[in-house]
Amino acid sequence: MSIVNFIEDLTMLAKSALSKSPDPTTVCSLPLVVQQHASSTPNAIALLCDAKIISWQELNDNANRVAALLKKEGISKGDCVSLFMQNRMEFVACVLGIHKLGAIAGLINTNLGNQQLTHCISLINSKKCIFGEELTEPLNEIRHTLELKHANDYLYVNDGTNNPAPEWAIDLNPSDSTTKAANPAIVDSLTLSDKALYIFTSGTTGLPKAAVISNMRFLPIAAMSADKLLRINPSDRVYNCLPLYHGTGLTIGLAAAFHAGASTVIKRKLSVSAFWDDIRHYQCTSFVYIGEFIRYLMSRPAKDNDADNPVRTIVGNGLRPDIWQAFKKRFDIPRIGEFYAASEGNGGFANVLNKDCTVGLGVAPVKLAEYDIVKDQLVIDSNGHCIEVKEGQAGLLLIEITKDSTYEGYTSDSASKKKVVQNAFATGDQYFNSGDLMKTVEVGFAFGQKHYQFVDRVGDTFRWKSENVSTNEVAECLNNYHEIQFANIYGVQIPNTDGRAGMAAIVLNDNKPAQTLDLQALTDHIKSNLPSYARPIFIRVLENLPTTTTHKLQKNDLREHAFHLDKVDDMIFVTKPGEPCYSRLDNEFYNQIMQGKVAF
Repeated sequence: MSIVNFIEDLTMLAKSALSKSPDPTTVCSLPLVVQQHASSTPNAIALLCDAKIISWQELNDNANRVAALLKKEGISKGDCVSLFMQNRMEFVACVLGIHKLGAIAGLINTNLGNQQLTHCISLINSKKCIFGEELTEPLNEIRHTLELKHANDYLYVNDGTNNPAPEWAIDLNPSDSTTKAANPAIVDSLTLSDKALYIFTSGTTGLPKAAVISNMRFLPIAAMSADKLLRINPSDRVYNCLPLYHGTGLTIGLAAAFHAGASTVIKRKLSVSAFWDDIRHYQCTSFVYIGEFIRYLMSRPAKDNDADNPVRTIVGNGLRPDIWQAFKKRFDIPRIGEFYAASEGNGGFANVLNKDCTVGLGVAPVKLAEYDIVKDQLVIDSNGHCIEVKEGQAGLLLIEITKDSTYEGYTSDSASKKKVVQNAFATGDQYFNSGDLMKTVEVGFAFGQKHYQFVDRVGDTFRWKSENVSTNEVAECLNNYHEIQFANIYGVQIPNTDGRAGMAAIVLNDNKPAQTLDLQALTDHIKSNLPSYARPIFIRVLENLPTTTTHKLQKNDLREHAFHLDKVDDMIFVTKPGEPCYSRLDNEFYNQIMQGKVAF
């Protein structure tokens, strides 16, 4: 980066820090952005999906058809329409079409079924449900549990077939060129204050919650991603294989491309083996990532042409420091736009200065507070206030709620209130509790600006031997071991011990069997790189690590199974006190542990 661009970045940041939030009455929405592209560059490519290509004009026409049918069926401003469909062009047209009426698109995780699917559609008071042919079966299974009882409550979009809608739904064909529909007049009056989306949390602590996303939050984040992180323009092409029902795929990826007028390649899901071939085939200059899938890409055998690709800039979150430099060098990625944000949050961080191994600078006022890992609560001083940590120490990220960093929360008031810390550092203040531990990091020449680094989820950090253990730091150590492809770290309870002992679930390279693991070499690696309290007591070898639909590692089932031989079929290794290396956990030693006879 030139010193001129560097100073321009700092100037932009200073202005952003001093400026007020945009006027909420400003007319602006994603459908309006698309309409403007359809007017100015109607034939430019908007979307590519498999062998299909559509222009801005075609995309806008498709969205208008969706809006026209929804209006005919009684949908108006403020109503919610659920959208249950995999990544494809019709998904985009439906999101736009819903919002063209000022209605709210409720984006449903396509992997849900049964109770969770019923819960999500019902929670947001859906007036209609648009669904893809590919998801007919799971929706049909729970229809009897929903308030939507009539055939015209369900709008069916076929998936490249000629199959008609089931008898309990009506057809919706966004690409039917025989149907004409104009831009709805209401688009010209939709403002930043209007609600655009409901995006659901993962539901790791119960059923999913619906985060309220207004244009005020949605569009500025997309603009920042396009202008400051990706730095893309209409000549660029963004590769997007993240689920579009998720904030990263939709806001940081798709909406950012829309803001810039760039084209987007939509994929239904990540294919690690086909990823770089796709990038080269479509000539993509950018892509959207989640940290774990970067690790998947790094796990593939190196090729001579790894660096021979058109990508110059990427955006995403969760890229861990242990592979950052190696990934950047191997695939010759000049710019990494790492960010941190939560769908329901009121602020975040953005690496606009392209610094390595950091989520960048805060876009809202934040403080890092002392947190008691054992008691799972904030540390409070004698005045009843939180305590800020020292520079470089990990603390719970709290984001101040102000008129410029408003908290929109969830559709549930009670759920929203649980995330707010009242009187945090002074009487009368309010802070959003992120649930994440962060720390400040030194990044070199940055004009004194604080840069931050993600440490762990609060529930992922555990305490052992009176020390706090970061699961991410332990995972970085194991992931650097040559025989291990992936590692997932979590704390488990051992009878008659305080805190939680470390346990690692690992996948070996090329899915080699557990018997091939060089236990002495692995033990030496762990002892050389981790303090005694952070070394995993147990290691479980899996064929695959469980992940979420956004490629994040799951730990709930792993924690529940722990090292219990009656719950686990996989091979488990243990460090027995006084022995030089890991050995297989057998029934005899397991029983000694459960009887509290082993002093770890």
